[in-house]
Amino acid sequence: MTRELNRLSARKVASLEEPGRHADGGGLYLSISKDGRRRWVFLFRWKGKLREMGLGTPRDVPLARARESATRARELVASGKDPLEAKQAEREAKTFGMLADEFIEAMREQWRNDKHVAQWQMTLRDYAAPLRSLPVDAIGTDDVVRVLKPIWSKKSETASRLRGRIERVLDAAKAQGARTGENPARWRGHLELLLPKRQKLTRGHHKAMA
Repeated sequence: MTRELNRLSARKVASLEEPGRHADGGGLYLSISKDGRRRWVFLFRWKGKLREMGLGTPRDVPLARARESATRARELVASGKDPLEAKQAEREAKTFGMLADEFIEAMREQWRNDKHVAQWQMTLRDYAAPLRSLPVDAIGTDDVVRVLKPIWSKKSETASRLRGRIERVLDAAKAQGARTGENPARWRGHLELLLPKRQKLTRGHHKAMA
């Protein structure tokens, strides 16, 4: 592994297509499989063996964030700790509630006003209460449906917003490496097959009553 750092650029990452490992330096590589799948990996030696740790895909994890993750991993190796074990322990400790609160704080500055922030906090605190104590990487479709079903027909607008907010928190968790796999809160091609379509409000003029 080369010690030279920051060999790639964001433009280079976007344009690379050749299968193989493309080094950014310090153990960080952009790995491209023969079928075109792209992901960040960190290579390190642990007890004499070369090991690999996945850091997410370039779509979810930009170059700068991948470098930050690689730096933390190098620091762990230097201190005598296995980055893979540390990552697993961190994933087990991260709950949906923790990630939801972190996401709201991260987005607070770019959202419109305090009322918008309060709405996010309320829905993810009250309506998503059954999810908050669950490890974020263990949340599945059944968990999401269980939260949405009680209000899906009675409070359709709130339920729709709640679903979208859960989806965004889980996407953010995946980008941070706290979970893997498909998002169980996505609508298209997934929850739309399990929940009825929302009833839209009727707009416009109505026939006069007799």
